[in-house]
Amino acid sequence: MTVMTPPPPIDQEDEDMLVPHSDLVEGPQPMEAQADTAVSTVENQPVEDPASSRFTWQIENFSRLNTKKHYSEVFIVGGYKWRVLIFPKGNNVDHLSMYLDVADSANLPYGWSRFAQFSLAVVNQGSNRYTVRKDTQHQFNVRESDWGFTSFMPLSELYDISKGFLHNDTLVIEAEVAVRKVVDYWSYDSKKETGYVGLKNQGATCYMNSLLQTLYHIPYFRKAVYHMPTTENDMPSGSIPLALQSLFYKLQYSDNSVATKELTKSFGWDTYDSFMQHDVQELNRVLCEKLEVKMKGTVVEGTIQQLFEGHHMNYIECINVDYKSTRKESFYDLQLDVKGCRDVYASFDKYVEVERLEGDNKYHAEQHGLQDAKKGVLFIDFPPVLQLQLKRFEYDFMRDTMVKINDRYEFPLQLDLDRENRKYLSPDADSRVRNLYTLHSVLVHSGGVHGGHYYAFIRPTLSDQWLKFDDERVTKEDMKRALEEQYGGEEELPQTNPGFNNTPFKFTKYSNAYMLVYIRDSDKDKIICNVDEQDIAEHLRVRLKKEQEEKEHKKKEKAEAHLYTIIKVARNEDLAEQIGRDIYFDLVDHDKVRSFRIQKQTAFNVFKEEVAKEFGIPVQYQRFWLWAKRQNHTYRPNRPLTPQEETQSVGMLREVSNKAHNAELKLFLEVELGQDLLPIEPPEKTKEDILLFFKLYDPVKEELRYIGRIFVKGSGKPSEILTKLNEMAGFPSNQEIELYEEIKFEPSVMCEHIDKKVSFRSSQLEDGDIVCFQKSPPVESGQQCRYPDVPSFLEYVHNRQVVHFRSLEKPKEDDFCLELSKLFNYDEVVERVARQLGLDDPSKIRLTPHNCYSQQPKPAPIKYRGMEHLSEMLVHYNQTSDILYYEVLDISLPELQWLKTLKVAYHHATKEDVVIHSIRLPKHSTVGDVLLHLKSKVELSHPDAELRLLEVFYHKIYKIFPTSEKIENINDQYWTLRAEEIPEEEKNLGLNDRLIHVYHFTKDTSQNQMQVQNFGEPFFFIIHEGETLAEVKGRIQKKLQVSDEEFSKWKFAFLSLGRPEYLLDSDIVSSRFQRRDVYGAWEQYLGLEHSDSAPKRAYAANQNRHTFEKPVKIYN
Repeated sequence: MTVMTPPPPIDQEDEDMLVPHSDLVEGPQPMEAQADTAVSTVENQPVEDPASSRFTWQIENFSRLNTKKHYSEVFIVGGYKWRVLIFPKGNNVDHLSMYLDVADSANLPYGWSRFAQFSLAVVNQGSNRYTVRKDTQHQFNVRESDWGFTSFMPLSELYDISKGFLHNDTLVIEAEVAVRKVVDYWSYDSKKETGYVGLKNQGATCYMNSLLQTLYHIPYFRKAVYHMPTTENDMPSGSIPLALQSLFYKLQYSDNSVATKELTKSFGWDTYDSFMQHDVQELNRVLCEKLEVKMKGTVVEGTIQQLFEGHHMNYIECINVDYKSTRKESFYDLQLDVKGCRDVYASFDKYVEVERLEGDNKYHAEQHGLQDAKKGVLFIDFPPVLQLQLKRFEYDFMRDTMVKINDRYEFPLQLDLDRENRKYLSPDADSRVRNLYTLHSVLVHSGGVHGGHYYAFIRPTLSDQWLKFDDERVTKEDMKRALEEQYGGEEELPQTNPGFNNTPFKFTKYSNAYMLVYIRDSDKDKIICNVDEQDIAEHLRVRLKKEQEEKEHKKKEKAEAHLYTIIKVARNEDLAEQIGRDIYFDLVDHDKVRSFRIQKQTAFNVFKEEVAKEFGIPVQYQRFWLWAKRQNHTYRPNRPLTPQEETQSVGMLREVSNKAHNAELKLFLEVELGQDLLPIEPPEKTKEDILLFFKLYDPVKEELRYIGRIFVKGSGKPSEILTKLNEMAGFPSNQEIELYEEIKFEPSVMCEHIDKKVSFRSSQLEDGDIVCFQKSPPVESGQQCRYPDVPSFLEYVHNRQVVHFRSLEKPKEDDFCLELSKLFNYDEVVERVARQLGLDDPSKIRLTPHNCYSQQPKPAPIKYRGMEHLSEMLVHYNQTSDILYYEVLDISLPELQWLKTLKVAYHHATKEDVVIHSIRLPKHSTVGDVLLHLKSKVELSHPDAELRLLEVFYHKIYKIFPTSEKIENINDQYWTLRAEEIPEEEKNLGLNDRLIHVYHFTKDTSQNQMQVQNFGEPFFFIIHEGETLAEVKGRIQKKLQVSDEEFSKWKFAFLSLGRPEYLLDSDIVSSRFQRRDVYGAWEQYLGLEHSDSAPKRAYAANQNRHTFEKPVKIYN
């Protein structure tokens, strides 16, 4: 039995919940997760009341159904046919599986789709409140024509008679379906709906887009950018200030989404950078630092500091003596811990947490020795615009990888940093400043550690209306969406069957806040200021308005394109100008000839009048030829228009001439000149007449040029026009010449000699054919030409390639260019490079190909004669480059390829020197051979000393190489190879002695999070059974020759998995080291904690960055 009734009204809250989540991974998702991770997106909001109905399906003899699938009868909602599909025994699960299905999907037209919100229910016939109901929504299409719940409810409950779902072996199923018409994504108008526009994504630049929108919506910042001095001669792609001004102007005044290519070009980024997803925080810092430098010496100098710079004080204060050490530091943003903190206030509490330095961890105070002390951070002042970076990405030592922290983390609409008697502030802080902040923007990361999507929720004027900026789309959102739904954590689906104790379904929310921007209330009026056209330089307004007008003009042209035909007219003058300069093959580049935009209904004869005005050729003297694409892919004039065709409209003519159906009509204008060089009426053309075009080749000058066209008779012979050709070429009338037909040039050149005694028709010459000719070479010619005839010259032109050579040491700079042939073999290429470099032996040149995507050299060089032709050296996947990198070797490449070069750092046993040796041996050599070779080059402490080779990475020893290991597979590119003498005591280890790893380390607490950082040279050390730390310390101090004063500051710890466990002098060290010969990544080691006095290296890596990323760089 089937009953159709209108459904009860859906209340607003449920309706919101049913709209799909725009940030979910594409593709069908489990319905339990889909239904509850919903957020509102404009494209799926209704534009009119949905057509909706409830369908009830009673299935009798349910337990006796023996089919895998069971369909309901068809019901119609919103004009569409639907049915319910169930799997009575489960779809490969021990649950009832139930779906809504498009009944006639097999018969619907190509590309169909429809959107529906729906709920499916199994009615509890004992008590309606125990009915199991689940709801969701879906965009149905040909690939996903059914959607629903694989695990709708457990079969054990369904078939249990006492539960009330089956009554008299009848099951009752209800489906409520609301069909919604959706707003097309492409037709959505952000400006119209919200008053704001988005930014286009270049590939993986959503992280940049969300940051730029945030900065743009800080009006004081935008005003400062507008006031940076730029000139009308600057180019946006070469000037960061102008590119940013241009971008902000377009965001302010444009009606459509704005491109960011000019800005990324001004950063010095190539396409590859745009496809690398980076870190918002890192880009923010780099961009602000770059702008700070660019603002120096201008009227807006100091703006970055005024807006974003705050200060805090690091202090260490002794408890028992009067000594305090302080250091003031500035910040543009604060990194707050998410892990272990429930909200922003908890993170600030952790930030200013006081650490006690006591016991083994006492502080060494000047003149007071080791003292108990307090260590911490307090804020001196906060900036007007407070940027909080939430540490969603952290390094997991246990898993040796970066992980994303999706824990729930709350942030308030109003942030009071004066709370609890100003506990975050130092006593020196200005008490007159009220540090009460209002939330301005929330930057969100949706996804995992290996990538995802960024977008931003912003309140441009700090009103109650939030906006979501998601690349090109801007939508209005409510406060709940911007705040609570970005806290992260787990979400629980509402109980669908509260009468039973089924476990609630939970899922992790992968979309959560990553950066917060707060604006101080007392500075609100200054920062949320008015920015109008008066703030924008005149030259910038003029430039951008002109750009906008051109854009509008192009848009209008595009919109009206279907009403017009573009007619491209090639003339003799175009051929003469282009052949030998821009082109060599065929006759003309149609993109460089005069084009006319003519309405399609215009009569062709009217168009001829326009040509007469343009070129000064009277209408009666014009004859137009249609071009045709031949089977061999050449493009030639094919036939003249007939008088009848010239009476037709331009649009009709285009259709006749153009099988490709584009909007262009290509014509050749034939104009005959009389003896006075004035136009005359063209001669009548019969079937016997053939129009030929002629090019002249000079082998001495290596020049090819167009010299004109001639009508010849098909039955005539070339010998009859030789005098005419000599006249056109300026040769004596009796000059011997050779004629060639240019037939085709792709994929290879075809140019054949023409027999002057055979008729044109017999030589298969026809209208539009090209004849190249040259002087016949003398029989006894002492003059040698590189390309003596037309075919060899055309072959050369077709294959010539200008290659930009760069030194491998300076991969960004062109060193020199060479014109080569794509057919050059390996030897010919290196010979030309060697000649350019003045090198006698070309075999010492090694070439490396170019990676078109990263714009860098490929990792592996080209092997000696490893590629046959230059064309192969320049190919990278489906792209062709014109760059090669070279290096000059000290031995020939064939020799080198049988050798392996290793860079080995030799550590002297008694001296501090470390000398890098480059050792080159045959590839089949062993580590023993390397050590033997090294012995002859280094100073040993005694003649019988034995050496060993170690693999060191990030100040840890990972491996001792066996002397028998082949060197061919040893990689010294990423690891350091270290050679050292084997100490005598290690050769005579006692039964209970242990050889342990000893590493230097410091604790990095700069971000209020303890992390161990190794530095210096790691080493092996023997510890004896029962030896105390005090005894071990004595031997280590002697080995490292550290002064007593310095050594007294050192602490000793046992480390396992990166966690230090500090040791007392009385501790037995060997008891901690239970494993022998540990050379893995997570070995146990004895750690020497002390300050790193070695010179600091440049900023190396951001712990918050994904492991696969390159650092963000702005080059200009």
